[in-house]
Amino acid sequence: MVLDLMPLYISFKLAVVTTLCLLVVGIPLAYFLAYKRFRGKTLVEAVVSLPIVLPPTVLGFFLLVAMGNHSPVGRLYNDIFGHPLAFSFEGLVVASILYSLPFAVQPIQNGFEQVDGTLIDAGRTLGCSPVGVFFRVILPASKRAIITGSVLSFAHTLGEFGVVLMVGGNIPGVTKVASISIYESVETLNYTEALVMSLILLAISFTVLASVYYINRRERILA
Repeated sequence: MVLDLMPLYISFKLAVVTTLCLLVVGIPLAYFLAYKRFRGKTLVEAVVSLPIVLPPTVLGFFLLVAMGNHSPVGRLYNDIFGHPLAFSFEGLVVASILYSLPFAVQPIQNGFEQVDGTLIDAGRTLGCSPVGVFFRVILPASKRAIITGSVLSFAHTLGEFGVVLMVGGNIPGVTKVASISIYESVETLNYTEALVMSLILLAISFTVLASVYYINRRERILA
């Protein structure tokens, strides 16, 4: 048996790109939700958390409609880049960012909210601007939360199935990720290939989670 590693590569690439994008989007959003008080904050938090309870196929369907060539977004993307956003790797990234958003934002937001207020006040007293306080006080104090959010986002994206199937389909070398490859192997009764791919994903997920637990425990000891 020759195992096709391309789906695994696409899954890993998707997880890395999605996690990096979520850090760029999730950290400012988590800061905004942690420290700003405004009318409708509960509604915003509910929208951010919605993918946790929303069936993946439902979210995938709405995203597919939004990315299709009949939608303004889909037509604009097609006109600029010359190919549809749906059933492309870029479409998978967009879908994965939205689907994994709460797994990045919630841990980071909790970390920001647990930062000692006296440290923030001390930074302001010493003349730090709000940006300086954020980078010199809040971010270093929330390092464990950021690591946790990153790992959860990576692991969640790595195992996606419903959303990526709806938005990306099953295009070899483009959108066929490991979870879809496993499903396809089971459908064709190729249990050996499904088992090997599943064990690889299991090993990666376990290693990632074990690493973050080790890092967080070490940080607590050193603190």
